[in-house]
This record gives sequence, C-alpha cells and structure tokens, in this order.
Amino acid sequence: MTIVLKIGGAKAVNPEGAIDDISQLYAQGESIVVVHGGSTAIDENLDKMGLSPKYVETPGGVVGRFTDSATMEVFTMTMAGSLNTNLVVLLQNSNVNSVGLSGVDGRLLSGPRKDSIRVLENGKKKILRGDHSGVISDINIGLIQLLLSNKYVPVISPPMMANDGTAVNIDADRVASALAGPLNATLVSLTDVSGIYRDISDSNSLIKHAKTPDQHEILQQAAEGFMKRKLMAADDAIQNGAKKVIIAGANESNPLLSALSGGGTHIYPGALP
Repeated sequence: MTIVLKIGGAKAVNPEGAIDDISQLYAQGESIVVVHGGSTAIDENLDKMGLSPKYVETPGGVVGRFTDSATMEVFTMTMAGSLNTNLVVLLQNSNVNSVGLSGVDGRLLSGPRKDSIRVLENGKKKILRGDHSGVISDINIGLIQLLLSNKYVPVISPPMMANDGTAVNIDADRVASALAGPLNATLVSLTDVSGIYRDISDSNSLIKHAKTPDQHEILQQAAEGFMKRKLMAADDAIQNGAKKVIIAGANESNPLLSALSGGGTHIYPGALP
C-alpha cells in the first residue's frame, strides 16, 4: 500500500502526533509520501515582518490565500525552509529516512501561473492581479517513485515551478491530491477537525463515509470554507487514480493509524458520478 499523508498547517494541528504512526508503518515496509501545509506559520512570519495576510473567497465559495510578491518570499522561506526541515528532523529522529523537497526540486510540480484570480468581495465579483500562484499540470512522479523504491520517505511542500520560470504558491491539498492519483495511493488528509460534519457545532454529526453520488452530495452541502477546498482536492485525487481519500483529525491518538482503521470521513471512488 502507498499512503500520501497530508498534514495540515493550521495552528491547532500538531504534526508530531503522526510521527510515531509514520515510523511504525515505515518499519513495516509501507511506502509513505508526506505533504505538509503551513498557513498559520506563514501568517505568523508575515506579522513579524509587518505584513498582513490576505485571504479571499472565490465566487464558488472556496477560501484561499492571495499571494503577492512580498507574501511569496515569506511563503517560500516558511514552507520550503523551516517547516520542511523541522518535519524531516522529526522523522529522522524517529528512524524514518526522509528527504525534504519542494515542488521546484527536480521540477517535481510544474504548470501555468495564475497572475489574476476572480474573487468575491462584499457580494461583488472582482479580478485581483499580481497573484503568485499556479496550477499543477505536470508531475515528475518518477522522482517520487525513485525515492520510494530506495526506502526514502519524501517530505514535500509548495512552492511549485511555474512555466514562466518562477516559483509560485500552490495549495498543499492540491499537491497531495496531484501525487496520490498517479501513485494509486490512499490519501489521508489530517486537519484540525475530525472529518466533515453535517453540522460543525454537533460532534455527533460526523459523516463517516461517502460511497455513492447521493452521499457525496451530502458532503458537498456540508463542506464550508477551507473544507470546500479539501473536498475538491479529494475529488481530484480519486478522479486521477487514488484508491480513496480520508479526511480526519490530526490530534487524535495515533491519528494516521486511526484514520486508516476507519476514523474520519472516507471518500470512495464510487462516490463520484
């Protein structure tokens, strides 16, 4: 089994919770790819530099970061620098032979840059220009397969390589999704909530699985804000070959093992029309 593990970057997510699970699975010979986010750390570093993060909402209701040139510098420093290195250190200290990569390394992830994006502000549609983000269209999956075949655990972060020769922001959920498909992997997305809820204020309303289009429709109705983006990434992963996608809590006891054993929200290929 190949597992693509996406560890969220929200402040409430403790990445150390999954380290022991990765170590255990690695010792058993499982192939694991780790992708990490870093939204809170980026915002904290922007604040230290006197800059303010800007989040925007698309007309479709998806919330994301607007990355201008100054934000892009902080983004790269944080994601491909401190966060990636710190995660590799944690894994190495747990006897997991890991290698840190960004999407730029070996042109692992590349595609067109999105210089402008459509957003919704005060109920009106606008176009914001000067964005440093991109869309993954090409993946050097051979690089990942080479590492896996030699018993390494790749630890991957944005940015990606844009076709105009610049490094640009790409959502980490999209990175995990793009890799899970061609690897025919199970994608596990660990986040600051325990899955997708019908009512986020009701802990008993967790949607445990989606196996049919009707059940997937329930997920779409329930997902809000950042969870919309995670669900879109999950759908893309399955459409491109992932075995299934699990969205689960990063702060559970043994979060990765718990997710693989049935915890969180499980989305299966049969859920997509």
